[in-house]
Amino acid sequence: MPPRAESDPPQIGGVILAAGEARRFGSQKLVAPLDGRPLVQHVIDAANASCLEDIVIVVGPNADDLLGSVDVGRTRVVRNPDPGRGLASSLQTGLSALDPRLHAALILLGDMPGVTATLIGELVARGRETRATAVVSVWRGRRSPPVVLHKTLWPEAFGLEGDVGMREVLGTRAEVLELAVSDELGSLDDVDTREDHERLAGDVRSAFDRADGDPPPR
Repeated sequence: MPPRAESDPPQIGGVILAAGEARRFGSQKLVAPLDGRPLVQHVIDAANASCLEDIVIVVGPNADDLLGSVDVGRTRVVRNPDPGRGLASSLQTGLSALDPRLHAALILLGDMPGVTATLIGELVARGRETRATAVVSVWRGRRSPPVVLHKTLWPEAFGLEGDVGMREVLGTRAEVLELAVSDELGSLDDVDTREDHERLAGDVRSAFDRADGDPPPR
């Protein structure tokens, strides 16, 4: 990363969390096909096409099959040696691996294939313009990742334990900005079960049908 002038905008990296055990799905959900690509490839591609300065994807210790199924591009791979400790451990692994000169990190989940480079760009722009402690997405009335975390919040992330993220920490902060995610920016539907995957795959097929000239369903 090149030297930075004091007047330059804050530099923001990205962390893709992809070390979960997918118990509810029953197998490695991140390689489940969606629109011709593995599920997590959609997230990787969006991050790589975005303005994020440095990107890491956090995987488990036995992720060779996952990594053999995707093209990480400019994203760097880091391994969480014990993802069974919960989501907090993967968040901490990712933040620790980022370039220390960064000022903030955008946290992405590997099972949200509707994330787009446009959405990432909007979150990053809000973070740079306002220098807020955090910028959090709002999807269907609820706060959700992706979220921009300023570096001043990272010590609290390193204090977390178990299968928790930053939701409770951000809930106590008044200086958190919210970004309502419209359909134009993307979708934050996640995939926890096979039914979730089938529903999203059906949505993709319906979109292609309409693009080919079929009337939308009534």
